[in-house]
Amino acid sequence: MATSDLKILLVGKGAREHSLAWKLSQSPSVQHIYVVPGNGGTQDLPNVSNISHISQDDFPGLVCFARDQHIGLVVAGPDDAVVNGIAGYFEDTGIPCFSPSKAAAEIEGSKAYSKALMEKYDIPTAKYKTFSQYEDARAYLQSIDCSRVVLKVDGLAAGKGVVLPANEAEALEALRLMMVESKFGSSGQSVVIEEFLDGDEISVLTFVDGSGAFKSLPPGQDHKRIFDGNKGPNTGGMGVYAPLSFLTAQDLETIDREIIRPTLEALQAEGRPFSGMLFTGIMMTRDGPKVLEYNARFGDPETQTMMMLLAPECDLATILIACCTKKLQDVAIPVRPGFACNVVVAAGGYPESFRKGDVITVEGCPSGVEIFHAGTEKSTDGQLLTAGGSVLCAASYGSTLEEAVSLAYRGVQAVQFKDKTYRTDIASR
Repeated sequence: MATSDLKILLVGKGAREHSLAWKLSQSPSVQHIYVVPGNGGTQDLPNVSNISHISQDDFPGLVCFARDQHIGLVVAGPDDAVVNGIAGYFEDTGIPCFSPSKAAAEIEGSKAYSKALMEKYDIPTAKYKTFSQYEDARAYLQSIDCSRVVLKVDGLAAGKGVVLPANEAEALEALRLMMVESKFGSSGQSVVIEEFLDGDEISVLTFVDGSGAFKSLPPGQDHKRIFDGNKGPNTGGMGVYAPLSFLTAQDLETIDREIIRPTLEALQAEGRPFSGMLFTGIMMTRDGPKVLEYNARFGDPETQTMMMLLAPECDLATILIACCTKKLQDVAIPVRPGFACNVVVAAGGYPESFRKGDVITVEGCPSGVEIFHAGTEKSTDGQLLTAGGSVLCAASYGSTLEEAVSLAYRGVQAVQFKDKTYRTDIASR
């Protein structure tokens, strides 16, 4: 492929996709990026266009668009696109699609499947039970210490389908909302109840090419609860920093040896070879690392931090194509030596009910900070408006963690809209 003639179709509309478009647009091989549907931030990037007349769920429509525009790479962002099998629609087109198959993506699409896979192949994880009948699950909760369990809906829930109850009453109410009230729709028809794990939670993003080759980025740490001090309900994530100084080289080797490689080998053995991005949530316990969950795509908000951590010379487009063509071993993934951080700015009331349509202003954002848009849109008169619960994030890089965090919060202060909310303790634990 000649220099600067690669056209990319990027599917999604969040801050994850904005950060991917930002980094991909810096690749010397990239001519243009089309984002379906994109947001108020992606449309302002150079050589990037939002495409609003096609739904991100219209896979046949995306295939037609890709053919018409001579797309050379498709990148799937959202979990539902990946889990619902977008890769299969491009399989016979000859267009590389950075996404695992629908079969491989079940590792994210079903908590019950992923737990059973880990149990079968001795991949370390929390003890668990799966229930498809409400009364059985209710009886089980009434027989155990509910302050030491975690309830998870089986299917996709935008990062909000996990509850850590403080007592039996909270556990039973969470179960009722999941299985009786169908708060999470069909995702809550089955529920996984597992033991609570103590330790430090980390996120590992791993590029995988389906041939057995994989390369992980430096682990980061997300902050999932809405309020400071890890209080309140779970969200899709309120901020991430990386790398993590408390992890040793031996820890990283153990994670690769006991979790990442066995997971990929297990999927291969099951006839579900994985290629794309494997995102593994891990708890570093006294007994070693244990898997909390798998995601089959770029994490959000982890990706925004990782894009800041990648070196300026890192050609992300080349890396993604290498994953699609089983050539990951042939490419380098250069990472800057310092630290990266991002802080999510959300609408008041998130993750429950929140208002949309408030005017957003961004003034005085310091150099070295990128504002990645999530729930934003442009009005007909060009104003930037809130359009979701997670509105945007301020992402930064610094030679020290303190510098990166300080820069990110200066970016947060540059963003103004009514009732904005954010955590003030990202990277402080």
